[in-house]
Amino acid sequence: MLSEGSDAVPDANIPNRLINGKSPYLLQHAYNPVQWYPWGEEALTKARSENKPLFISIGYSVCHWCHVMNRESFDDNDVADVLNKHFIPIKVDREERPDIDKVYMTFAEAMMGSAGWPLNVIATPEGKPFYIGTYFPKTTKNRMMGIIDLLNTLSTIWQKNNKKVIDESNHIFTEVQKYSDDSKAGNVDATIFDTVKDVLENLYDKKHGGFGTSPKFPMPQYLLYLLNYHEMKFDESALNIVETTLVNMYKGGIFDHIGYGFFRYSVDEKWLVPHFEKMLYDNALMSLVYIKAYEITKKDFYMEVANKIYEFIIRDLLADNGGFYSSLDADTEGVEGKYYLFDYDEALDLLGEEWGGLFNRYYDITEKGNFEGKNIPNLLNVSLENMDANDSAILDSILQMLITYRGKRVNPHRDEKILTSWNGLIIGSLAYAGRLLGNKFYIKKAVEAADFVISKSIDENGNLLSTHINGSSYNYGYLEDYAFFIYGLINIYKANLDDKYLDIAKKLTDDMLDIFGDGENKGLYFYGKYSEKLVLRPKEYYDGAIPSGNGFALIDLMSLFVLTGEERYANIHNEMIHSFGESINTNPLTYLYSVMSLNNFIG
Repeated sequence: MLSEGSDAVPDANIPNRLINGKSPYLLQHAYNPVQWYPWGEEALTKARSENKPLFISIGYSVCHWCHVMNRESFDDNDVADVLNKHFIPIKVDREERPDIDKVYMTFAEAMMGSAGWPLNVIATPEGKPFYIGTYFPKTTKNRMMGIIDLLNTLSTIWQKNNKKVIDESNHIFTEVQKYSDDSKAGNVDATIFDTVKDVLENLYDKKHGGFGTSPKFPMPQYLLYLLNYHEMKFDESALNIVETTLVNMYKGGIFDHIGYGFFRYSVDEKWLVPHFEKMLYDNALMSLVYIKAYEITKKDFYMEVANKIYEFIIRDLLADNGGFYSSLDADTEGVEGKYYLFDYDEALDLLGEEWGGLFNRYYDITEKGNFEGKNIPNLLNVSLENMDANDSAILDSILQMLITYRGKRVNPHRDEKILTSWNGLIIGSLAYAGRLLGNKFYIKKAVEAADFVISKSIDENGNLLSTHINGSSYNYGYLEDYAFFIYGLINIYKANLDDKYLDIAKKLTDDMLDIFGDGENKGLYFYGKYSEKLVLRPKEYYDGAIPSGNGFALIDLMSLFVLTGEERYANIHNEMIHSFGESINTNPLTYLYSVMSLNNFIG
């Protein structure tokens, strides 16, 4: 370990301060020559005492571009030299500390319009940003500033006139404070459901399904909303959008046809080339979409896809303790997607000409390749309705052999954090599917995961905790932990009618309103009153890839009202949604879980 005051590049065999962390992401960086600090008072005090700016780098352990920047820059002695000399470098796992990520992502969105990971923030010793970016190469190229040039420039500016920098950061902070809770109160328009449907119809890709062009995300909230709209209005066009999208997504490379489950998103408009991360929350939400589609259409296809998603989650992400791990990496051996790709000859060598040829023909495996000379298995050129029944049966057997074969490769890294929030989503989906299908196994897995959280991630004072790793639970729960886990508990109660789960859901709901409330039922803060106070305390209303905590809190409140008849839940729901109702009217696509709470669609 380096001495406290040393700026020298450390020995590559000696870990930095991250070695004492629990997060898989922090541990990935524990042998960087950068003298990383975990987020905490030690780093912040050092920054203030030495009057150095903070370099805050936020990512997660299965993030491809985080890996790229690590290899190019954070593992590089030249970069480390600049960071160690002129900055206090801090590493943050956005899944372990979503509050820090949310705060600095709020700044990023206000300053840049959008952002992603890795998120790199240069801030004053007080934590107020004055420069934010995402991926930087080591050296400047193709008009993209390299991190060495950037750091040297910002360091010079800080040293020459840090008062001006601080003044600018204070100005940015003041503006972002306004931006972070710019919600406008009012009644949600009675026409909101029709408005949203019209907007989604305009965004819809009639050729490939989904919404917009590349990169293309599954957008489960859009699909759930359209299913909701179809149920309300008997609108066949809404259902057609969903069905076309669900079929094409399944046929594409964004679905893992060998081991099942959905990847993060597609880099192209036709769903062929995925970004190869697999996240628990994505698959929890997509399984819910497919099972909802089955419930409405009664078409076995949607049930079968949902079952495949559950098979992947239970096989690859289920911990021995009953909880579910977070994710699988996009990269193996430094190559994105390597684990999932096939050469033309592989299936032929393994299965013989007849069966190998059958697999290659159906799954678009060619000598030329469909992705950088390799092949992503997909069914985009296949009519599922017209598949030969005999071929289909043989392919089922082939896929079982191929998953065993593929499993002998170097497996993707698995992030073994058990997050209460994401577990809440899969608990809810499994319990819902179990009730709908009469599948006791799914209900059992939902109950086991919920019991794990109840026994291991609720402290002696009744506070829900957010993260569990290696037998230890820590960090006070965030709004999404409460809202998503309550959702899971409610669905368990609906599935098995055990009052225990309803009682815990009600207790946690009361706690949620107290811990995250502003005292006026005007929305809930992202982090609670017991958590560390950061430079900003945002309220999260917008749905992203992960739903907003406020949206799911509204769903929980309406569900509890329907189940218990207690008017207080409906009253709080109505007060909360009124507090940002005009914002919903102005930009409804960003509030779809909140809108769906109005008729308790996914409750």
